[in-house]
Amino acid sequence: MQVSHPSKMTSGLLLAAAGSIAFSGKAIIVKLAYRHGVDAVTLLMYRMLFALPLFLLMAWWAGRGKDPLTRRDWLGVIGLGFCGYYLSSFLDFWGLEFVSASLERLILYLNPTLVLVLGWVLFKKRITTRQAVAMAISYAGVLLVFGHEVTLAGANVALGALLVFTSAFTYALYMTYSGQLVQRLGSLRLAGLATTVACFFCLLQFALLRPWEAALVPEPVLWLSVLNATACTALPVLLVMMAIERIGPGLTAQTGMIGPMSTISMGVLILDEPFNAWIVAGTGLVVSGVFWVTRPAGRTN
Repeated sequence: MQVSHPSKMTSGLLLAAAGSIAFSGKAIIVKLAYRHGVDAVTLLMYRMLFALPLFLLMAWWAGRGKDPLTRRDWLGVIGLGFCGYYLSSFLDFWGLEFVSASLERLILYLNPTLVLVLGWVLFKKRITTRQAVAMAISYAGVLLVFGHEVTLAGANVALGALLVFTSAFTYALYMTYSGQLVQRLGSLRLAGLATTVACFFCLLQFALLRPWEAALVPEPVLWLSVLNATACTALPVLLVMMAIERIGPGLTAQTGMIGPMSTISMGVLILDEPFNAWIVAGTGLVVSGVFWVTRPAGRTN
């Protein structure tokens, strides 16, 4: 056992890091696609259209030999899919029209703090003084980067930041209310079913809000959407689930702090986004604050 344990830990950390890096590439791909004149509704539709077969396969694989879902289970899956994957993804894509990939990733990284606040509001879970101070540090970091970006890009940054923050909030609702269904269905099966539901909502949104001619997009948008659906959507889910099996949710979540740095690096190298002392300071505050928020042993939110 002593020989296999370090190997399991190493593979788990590598899987968690790879999943975080892969997921962080989503914002970069979205920003590249926007350069071709596509909008959030159309871009999200293509991402989910190409991801749908993968999510269906994931749900089928995880559900083999398991009990069928009850009516209550289906209602829960539909609600979580709408809130946690459809609405969260749409608000995130929309927000990326106005803010940099770096700021978007920092705002989304506040998710554990929002889960903590929802637990306090909805279930009267206590927030310790240390957690409250850590949350204040995290939000100060976001405000630092936000304030600098507003001076460079104008008032639309405020709208974009609000949209991305609302995206983080809706995903925090998913995390808060998914606990019982995760125990019943398993994390991989629930993720597969909920994301499948979200795919249908995204397709329906496009059908209701856009003419069919809007689906005629430049070829690079299609290839970017395929890359987004596979490498930055379905693959990270699998990598993170495999990491959790090896090293647990707490260490997997802490390894995820590589995500903001990865997004910032790709934003600078691929999108020519600015990199300066404001971003370095803000990122340091956000990452350190979230690290201390998630530090207590036993917290798996």
